Amino acid sequence: MSTAVTTYQAPALDQVRILVVGDVMLDRYWFGDVSRISPEAPVPIVRVDKREARLGGAANVARNAAALGAHAGLLGVVGADEAGDQVEQLLHGGGIHSYLKRDEAISTIIKLRVIGRQQQMLRIDFEEPPSDTVLRNKLMQYKALLADYDVIILSDYAKGSLVNVADMVAAGRAAGKVVMVDPKGDDFTRYAGATVLTPNKSEFRHIAGGWSSEEQLTAKAQQLRAELRLDALLLTRSEEGMTLYTEQEVFHIPADAREVFDVSGAGDTVIATMAAMLGAGAGWNEAVQTANRAGGIVVGKLGTATVTREELFG
Repeated sequence: MSTAVTTYQAPALDQVRILVVGDVMLDRYWFGDVSRISPEAPVPIVRVDKREARLGGAANVARNAAALGAHAGLLGVVGADEAGDQVEQLLHGGGIHSYLKRDEAISTIIKLRVIGRQQQMLRIDFEEPPSDTVLRNKLMQYKALLADYDVIILSDYAKGSLVNVADMVAAGRAAGKVVMVDPKGDDFTRYAGATVLTPNKSEFRHIAGGWSSEEQLTAKAQQLRAELRLDALLLTRSEEGMTLYTEQEVFHIPADAREVFDVSGAGDTVIATMAAMLGAGAGWNEAVQTANRAGGIVVGKLGTATVTREELFG
């Protein structure tokens, strides 16, 4: 007697079109060896022997979506400078469609990390907000691009690129798109009407206040979800895992980290994976489970990293 074998069908992520909009950055890493302390001040001397550049901020979200096989586009602002050129090159190399605006008035946002013996010794940030004219042009282009994409991710790092986020949410929903927001700041009302928000624990606490029990947390999360007219609220809770709040249920999933090496960029991986899964037709719970698995993989890698479809689905 033969037994039927059912095989798991991985979702068709290569059919999904994701537009990422937000604060675009260039992450630079300087790696070196530390063998002595400076005679000038009590600080370690890092002798740099390798340099690396990676896409950061909203660009890292797009990079994660592309790594999963989705068609990813990126709309954001960079300076008309060498770092902006490098962002364009990295997007091209990663198969990401670039809709970058070049702003003559600013420099590209750069986060420079100095790594000694696999440990981050120092981070230096260079940043300026984009000019009003460029932002107005960006909003017009965003509305023109909506028809070409299934899922919109608004990646807010509070660097000034998403001052028009309320208009973007409204336009995206009016066009029938899934609009996902990785939020920042003191005012979440500007994200009202989005499909889902993905705050981390500290971002949520900043908005909703503290809690002393799981029941109290659920009440606060559901209140915020209802006030902002969200389909769902995904609370990422680092070592505690993730909790998804919808009108119908509360779905909690424990953390899936094998070994935590570096959490930078993990939120980018989570929202990109969830977007790809929702775009492929997955339900909320399956999308969250897959995103949780992706987050668990990426924190085991150094710096802003990605997860491939093969790593996720084997």
